[in-house]
Amino acid sequence: MHSRTDTVHSSAEALRYPWENHPGPDQVVEVMPGVLWVRLKLPFRLNHVNIYLLADGEGWTMVDSGFGNEESIAAWTALFEGPLAHVKITRLIVTHSHPDHVGLAGWIVERFNCPLHMSQVEYLQSVYHQNRGTEERRNAQRLFFRRHGMDENLTDKLLGRGQDYLKRVSILPPSYRRISHGDEISIGTRRFKVITGGGHALDQVMLYCAADKLFLSADQVLSKISPNVSVWAVEPDQNSLGEYLASLASLTTTLPYDVIVLPGHGVPFYGLKTRIKQLADHHEDRCRLIAEACREVPKTSKERLAAGHAALPRSGDSGGALLASRIGMVSRL
Repeated sequence: MHSRTDTVHSSAEALRYPWENHPGPDQVVEVMPGVLWVRLKLPFRLNHVNIYLLADGEGWTMVDSGFGNEESIAAWTALFEGPLAHVKITRLIVTHSHPDHVGLAGWIVERFNCPLHMSQVEYLQSVYHQNRGTEERRNAQRLFFRRHGMDENLTDKLLGRGQDYLKRVSILPPSYRRISHGDEISIGTRRFKVITGGGHALDQVMLYCAADKLFLSADQVLSKISPNVSVWAVEPDQNSLGEYLASLASLTTTLPYDVIVLPGHGVPFYGLKTRIKQLADHHEDRCRLIAEACREVPKTSKERLAAGHAALPRSGDSGGALLASRIGMVSRL
């Protein structure tokens, strides 16, 4: 016999998508009073990024900024001269260092003369990405790819495409304001708890408003695709997948059943805990398949990729499709 509480929890756990359609390039969607949703195009397979605006007194807080290219600048200019003509950005929060999120931070800060808020690790990682093109770092990346079975031709392709993606960032502001896990910040009339998690990025910022059951999940929990979880040459023995799964487990115990989730890609949704279980099960299944394939004969990441990657569902890489898919496989080995 099921209790009424069981029924309520079951309903709250079901995946639901309140918006079947996303905002067009010249549109803004009001998710709830004082929460706006904008969608910008990206020039790769994962073809969009979500930006959220939160009412903040006489201005607005922007969460993430978009990719650092002329097309994104043109899109923002059209929005600020159109449906967002009344909006003044008074604070920019960037969730993590990937260029589709931090890419236009410098441009937004300069246009509105507003402060940039990030976690310390993600700000410094953004600085690193802007200055990583030295010969020493390229050699370290080359050795990393060769260690995992990539030949010279593929390594050259990975280095070229990855470098181009990571450079698509406007010049970062020379200073920022640090936000950390456990902080509570006021944005307008709302109080948000800052939650950070690793795996997809080193210290990705998420925001939770308990009063409105509102969760801005960045790229940690996406509505219909799995975020890329990668190991990079700068930390070749990092346990990215372990960090990611630990973050998901923490979110499951920290957040209630019935929050509305605003992700960095995809569409807003309900059913956070169901989605978290799907993501964790997906990685457990892939780890099992890889372990079975390597049981008798050790295999490099390149060999596993050639043997099994085509059978995997397409996850939404956060840019640099070829680079991310190769390195993402390493994190499961």
